[in-house]
Amino acid sequence: MIEREFIKNKINELYIKNKIESRISSRAGIGGIYFEKTPLGEKVIIEAVKPGLIIGRGGETIKDLTKILKNTFKLENPQIEVREIQEPNLNAKVIARNILFKLENFGIRRFKPISYNSLSNVMKAGAMGCEIKISGKVPSQRSRVWRFYNGYMKKCGHVAQDLVDSATMVANTKSGAVGIKVKIMLPNTPLPDKVKFKTIHVEEVDEKGNLISKEEISAKEAENQAEKSAKSAKSAKSKEVEKEKSKPAKISETKKEEKKSEEKTKKSKPKSKKEEKN
Repeated sequence: MIEREFIKNKINELYIKNKIESRISSRAGIGGIYFEKTPLGEKVIIEAVKPGLIIGRGGETIKDLTKILKNTFKLENPQIEVREIQEPNLNAKVIARNILFKLENFGIRRFKPISYNSLSNVMKAGAMGCEIKISGKVPSQRSRVWRFYNGYMKKCGHVAQDLVDSATMVANTKSGAVGIKVKIMLPNTPLPDKVKFKTIHVEEVDEKGNLISKEEISAKEAENQAEKSAKSAKSAKSKEVEKEKSKPAKISETKKEEKKSEEKTKKSKPKSKKEEKN
């Protein structure tokens, strides 16, 4: 059956991953191990934060790993490739491994600052969302689940199952085993509810039916803008001229009104006794 062959291959890959992780030191910061089939043979890709620790002096560790893959797992012509992780704060395995290392070395009581620190590092790196779960006898003897989250996270559907980067690890502490689960939603994950509008360029045609080039269209647009600016300048000048013409007329009207008001005041004043005798 073909299904059994698939299952055998996956089980073999899992054993290879566990063997490679056990032989390489945790300081290298392994982010993932992937397999590819090539015409020359099987290719094993190891992503790590510090690839120099995996390569070793003169490639000693890689040579040892190739011998193990040939002898124990019977792979024909295995090729090991080491890649450096460009942004380790966006890799769920690296973050989970860091939390595990800190919990085992610094103790369980500092689990809150450790988890909040790693959460802030992930969000500063540009992730859409992050979730960290720590389960076990933390900090008391009763087992609990502590959840630390920030940002936007999908919980169901194709995005949550396939596109969200997740990792689970177990830290062996004095009080017992502590489970660590990290989920990171990467910055460029395609979401079904996120819609982008595309700009469509419409081609223009002459009266004869010939297509107009982009340069001609841009030249016409520049001419139209120049005409609009010239018209606006002319209208502004004409308004200023009208204002200047209307100023002397207004001044003459105000003088006439002042004379009329003076005559009215003279008429309304009472005459003195000397004026009446004369």
